[in-house]
Amino acid sequence: MTRQARACWSILLCGSILSTGCQPTQPFYFMEDGDLSHYMDVATQIEYPDVEEPSLEEVTGAQAPLTLKNAENYQLWDLSLEEATRITLCNSQVMRQLGGLVQSAAPESISRTLVNSVSTVTTYDPALVESATGTSFGSQFSGTGVEAALSEFDAQLDSAITWQKNDRQQNFFLPGVDFLARNFQQDTGQGNLGVSKLTATGGQFAFRNITAYDQNNNPNRAQPSDWTTQFETFFSQPLFQGAGAQYNRIAGPLSFEQYATNSSTPFNGVVLARIRADQSLADFEGGVRNVMRDVEQAYWNLYFAYRDLDARKLGRDSALETWKKVAALYREGARGGSADREAQSRAQYYQFKAQVEQGLTELFRAETRLRYVMGLSVSDGRLIRPMDEPTTALVGFDWTAIHAEAMSRRVEVRKQKWEIKRRELELIAARNFLLPRVDAFGTYRWRGAGDELFGDNANPGFGPDSGAFDVLTTGNYQEWELGLRGSIPIGFRRQLSTVRHHQLALARERALLQDLELEVSHQLANSVRDVDLNHGLMETNFNRRAAAQREVEAVQAQYEQDRVTLDLLLDAQRRRADAETAYYRSLIDYNLAIVDVHYRKESLLDYDGVYLAEGPWPGKAYFDALRAARKRDAGLYLDYGYTRPNVFSRGPVPQGVNTCVSPDGSPVPTEAPMMEGPVMDEGAPVYEQQMPAEGGMEMVPMPATSSPTSQTPPQPTPADFSQAARHEAVQQVSYPATGE
Repeated sequence: MTRQARACWSILLCGSILSTGCQPTQPFYFMEDGDLSHYMDVATQIEYPDVEEPSLEEVTGAQAPLTLKNAENYQLWDLSLEEATRITLCNSQVMRQLGGLVQSAAPESISRTLVNSVSTVTTYDPALVESATGTSFGSQFSGTGVEAALSEFDAQLDSAITWQKNDRQQNFFLPGVDFLARNFQQDTGQGNLGVSKLTATGGQFAFRNITAYDQNNNPNRAQPSDWTTQFETFFSQPLFQGAGAQYNRIAGPLSFEQYATNSSTPFNGVVLARIRADQSLADFEGGVRNVMRDVEQAYWNLYFAYRDLDARKLGRDSALETWKKVAALYREGARGGSADREAQSRAQYYQFKAQVEQGLTELFRAETRLRYVMGLSVSDGRLIRPMDEPTTALVGFDWTAIHAEAMSRRVEVRKQKWEIKRRELELIAARNFLLPRVDAFGTYRWRGAGDELFGDNANPGFGPDSGAFDVLTTGNYQEWELGLRGSIPIGFRRQLSTVRHHQLALARERALLQDLELEVSHQLANSVRDVDLNHGLMETNFNRRAAAQREVEAVQAQYEQDRVTLDLLLDAQRRRADAETAYYRSLIDYNLAIVDVHYRKESLLDYDGVYLAEGPWPGKAYFDALRAARKRDAGLYLDYGYTRPNVFSRGPVPQGVNTCVSPDGSPVPTEAPMMEGPVMDEGAPVYEQQMPAEGGMEMVPMPATSSPTSQTPPQPTPADFSQAARHEAVQQVSYPATGE
């Protein structure tokens, strides 16, 4: 090829390569038919699960929410706080949380993470923890329940049976000697049946039978087939490491054997399972308590929304009346009816009208929040209207009593103390690993062999018709074995590290408890301070409200006599509306502060008349429990002596009004709160204040109530704030029993 041809071909090849680009190509397959229906060009895609679950009627039957455009499509539902609490408890399989309604300056660094650290609390949580079997169902349900931990000590029935056929050549030959067959043929069988039991002290007992059958063609046998059977009893008891009821109930049986092969300490005994169940109950109690606080907050915030709407309506109506008078004077050209005054009064009317529209929407939002926490649909054609009145009585708490009550009854403190008890017990179990491992064991065995399994000849020697069980029952062949086995690590490095780890864990939990108690003390102090603050603000705003009403009346009279300008009247009307809102805001804040004190000292459930109890079990569970109790009553009591675990629980937590727990576990009543009526400013002039017209806006009237006047302020009696007056019926919330 000439030089010019080579250059042309090179240019042509380079051009073709550059035109096609650098891209991969698929290989060629001879059997390809072109059907790529099975091919998918994506690895994952968003799909919907094949789950059909019925929705709540509150979801399927929800109507359009109330807005400004359909604010007349409802019926009023006068609802008491007691009824709201009852409905909430009935609809609270899942503890709903509103969150963020009331801002608090109290510290929440530890208590918020100790109780209800999971996002959602349900009535099923205690039963899930109680019935756990070591498998994980979410982070809070891992571990072993009490029944699963107790099942480790249950007796086990073991059995096995095998048959085998052997046919093989043997490398054996001696002239004149024929002990073994060169072509060996054999049929064998073996059966095992036994019962084993772990004891509370770490020992193990077993009783079993082993029966074997052998038939082969070896010529050195008296009979071509034989049966052998034996009954044996076995025991094993650790003497140091792993011994004692205390260790085994903390760590569980055979945990020292697991520790030898597992770097983590497998402490999962009955006592620790019981502590996990108690901690789950604390989480459940904390969830119910939080729901009750949300109910109170939503209920009283809805009450304030009604009163705030009334105040805005009062300002709107007074501004409308003023605008009408000024507009009439303006049309007639009379004195006081200038264009600027007409525009000024008209602007104030529309300002109040906008506030009324905003207040009405806020009322609908507050009603929806109460519906949510009660578990109701977003709208069902009814508008909830609170019928209970907030208290105005001065409530005084004895600091020493409520402080002691908070330290003993707070759910977070109780749960943390359970955690400390768990760490203490784990430290006891970890120190057990520092002991040498020495086990005593023994076996006693009865043997029998014969040509038949059951025969007529009980003589030994594998004679004709000799029975294996017949030979065994003679008791001529008995064996026994006793022994000790020990194991001691040189240096105990791993065991000492385990003990040190649990000592540090215990120190950490104790430090958390001390700081938690400090946090609870500060929280309670803030709530008590808020009670006094909001009561003082309530009295101050009450006097401000009376003064603002008097100012409007005085300025109105002066304006009608043309002694003051219109802007003074409009300003007085605005101040009266603001004072009305401020009074009811401080009144509701005062009642919420009282609720917060009960929340901080863990008496909110008593305050709301709620009692926690386990739900009913199935009928068969009661039948089986009674049978188990009768069997235990008829059994023999085993005293494990000094190895018995120490007391780790002080008994049930008392549920009652104003009670705390003493160091010995007994309930101690605290002092009742002091109550006084609200007072006016000393030396202040007394005016009769007219409440806004009852009913507020015609679409959302408040229930009738007595008008608080400066001459006769409301004087609630102690019964107005007592437990019995607020909630006559005790509400009971229960969680499912583990038997369901």
